[in-house]
Amino acid sequence: MRPAALLCAALALAAPVPTTSGAAVAQTMQFLGPPAAPPPAGPFAAPPGLSRPAFQVPGGAPGPGPGAAPANREPHAVLPQAPAGKAALGVFARFGSEGGAIARGVVWRVFADQPESTGAFPLVAESAEASPVFFLNPGGYIIHVSYGFASAAQRVQMGPVSRRQAFDLPAGALRLSADVDDKPIPAQKLTFDIFEGSFLQGRTSSQPYYRGASAGEVVLLPEGTYHVVSTYGDANAVVRADVTVAPGKLTDATVHHRAAQIMLKLVKVAGGEAQADAQWTVITPGGDTIKESIGAFPTFVLSEGDYTAIARKDGKNFSREIKVEAGKNQEIEVLAK
Repeated sequence: MRPAALLCAALALAAPVPTTSGAAVAQTMQFLGPPAAPPPAGPFAAPPGLSRPAFQVPGGAPGPGPGAAPANREPHAVLPQAPAGKAALGVFARFGSEGGAIARGVVWRVFADQPESTGAFPLVAESAEASPVFFLNPGGYIIHVSYGFASAAQRVQMGPVSRRQAFDLPAGALRLSADVDDKPIPAQKLTFDIFEGSFLQGRTSSQPYYRGASAGEVVLLPEGTYHVVSTYGDANAVVRADVTVAPGKLTDATVHHRAAQIMLKLVKVAGGEAQADAQWTVITPGGDTIKESIGAFPTFVLSEGDYTAIARKDGKNFSREIKVEAGKNQEIEVLAK
């Protein structure tokens, strides 16, 4: 595990989170993130098919976002004077009722609490500041706040008196990586799908909560248990692990693969030139097809185990039994005879 670069002056390590196929550690965050992606179109949920935002850790330690409160102090102790006929609403989000204020990466939207004839709630105001102040006419509103995948919506009734309102977002962050034989796997060869729930306890969603996360990407999530599916390459090197996201903490999780990269070539003699346009199939001892390809040097990432590599050239089949061992990349020749 590698420590995360965070804004906190002192990092408090949480207890490691056990998984079956990886390791995780959580660290306190007072968190991070560039300007957020566009917020949902309504106060309660994102439209179907809208890609959810994920945040990359900037190259350097980020400073407080616009409107951020000083450390250990909640914002809006004093509110500005509102224009005539309006009242000021100062809002801020925090990592749960006992957590600190979220310093950046928050998106706010203010809707009227009565829908139009179309059923949509009219958008009154929006802001990407951490703790904005809205000047509102007396009446009812729905305040929606989002922080990555975590969000909350609350009705607020505004009268002539200005007020402040805290929103509890028990959210944390997850950063994933993977290795094989204790060696990091290049990020471009990895993808991660994140599901809600626990695979070990048989309670996991059927659809990914977030699909195609990259190694090193920081994904902001509501607190809870998530099931991570790590895919190395594009064949059968897949590992599953459960991780827990705690509010206000960045959890680094490393998944351990047992796989290797195999390059095949069809040759007429040992050490000879690879034959072009060969058709390749890799199967298990039980006859299940793992991967197919065409070319002189097909390369696959396979989970450790026994396989048969079959090459078809000029109407003839040539095969060789192969054994894949974790972390041992191989170049394997199949003789065309």
